[in-house]
Amino acid sequence: MIPFNKPPYTGNEEQYVLESIKSSKISGDGEFTKRCHKWFEEKLNCKKALLTTSCTHALEMAAILLDIKGGDEVIMPSYTFVSTANAFVLRGAKIVFVDIRPDTMNIDETKIEAAITKKTKVIVPVHYAGVGCEMDAIMDIALKFNLFVVEDAAQAMMSCYKGKALGTIGHLGTFSFHETKNYTSAGEGGLLIVNDDRFKDRAEIIREKGTNRSSFFRGQVDKYSWVDIGSSYLMNDMSAAYLWGQLEKAKEIIDQRVTLWNLYFHELSSLATNHLIDLPSIPDHCLPNGHMFYVKLRDLKQRTDLLKYLKQKNILSVFHYIPLHSSLAGKVFGRFHDTDQFTTSESERLIRLPLFYNLPKESALEMINACSSTNILSTSLLDINI
Repeated sequence: MIPFNKPPYTGNEEQYVLESIKSSKISGDGEFTKRCHKWFEEKLNCKKALLTTSCTHALEMAAILLDIKGGDEVIMPSYTFVSTANAFVLRGAKIVFVDIRPDTMNIDETKIEAAITKKTKVIVPVHYAGVGCEMDAIMDIALKFNLFVVEDAAQAMMSCYKGKALGTIGHLGTFSFHETKNYTSAGEGGLLIVNDDRFKDRAEIIREKGTNRSSFFRGQVDKYSWVDIGSSYLMNDMSAAYLWGQLEKAKEIIDQRVTLWNLYFHELSSLATNHLIDLPSIPDHCLPNGHMFYVKLRDLKQRTDLLKYLKQKNILSVFHYIPLHSSLAGKVFGRFHDTDQFTTSESERLIRLPLFYNLPKESALEMINACSSTNILSTSLLDINI
């Protein structure tokens, strides 16, 4: 069976995890956390990086930092993971979903302004598949209406938009180190990026259970105490050690994933040329990270048939999000602004192909051959009204 995903493993991780185990500190903010923070701040050129237990918790921290409360509205795409919405719903916000662009599956920046009301406080662009949203337009809208921007860059570590790292453009950025991502901190983990000086100090406090403990350890206060709301959002240092082992080979991991991504794109291009599938679209000003390769089919039935066929071939491909606005909780905690022209229809066409750091080229070619040889992909997309 060719799996859809395997957690990245370089062979570099074990030495650092063992070093952490033998150290005198394996809880949060130990030596390996400090190394990771320094790496991210230098590589991403951001003001502050804070490792968290998950991207979900990084988003929750962002919602607290922005003082989200009941009655506030937060704009985001419906085609995203539930945590994007949940983090703000937990603070009492109403989620306002807007449609996506069919080319990148990202939020349609031209639909945002019309969704803004007097209650709107935050825009959350989600960089799907590691491809950047149109951040210039989004930041212009945020400036015009005095709104905050939180980048959900869970899939976008080391991706760029016009030469700038994704996650560092908005006021805050969040990343995931789940085992499905390009880098992992032993299965679960996240990162909060602070790009606005107003939030640097408070972010530390919220992450440390609402205490000024970090300032105490730096000798800035003579004792630490409870000063704000917060929770325990620190990643343990053994997980940070695992992550550090991967960051030392960060370029190697990205290069391998991009190589596989390019292989898929090149070898499946004939199917796209014949209008049998649609391939991912990457704007010229975006530099992706090889996080995900997907194709779009004719409709939900064809997708179901192809997934079943691939499984019979011992290849595990999967679909992705069911749009949040169609879910039970989405109907309670959110609303869709204007028309769902592309969100549902495009999501029903999409399947993700196996792509991970240790995927053998032969397995990728087997996947390509399976797609190229089946008569399931025999009807032109030009024959349907998308």
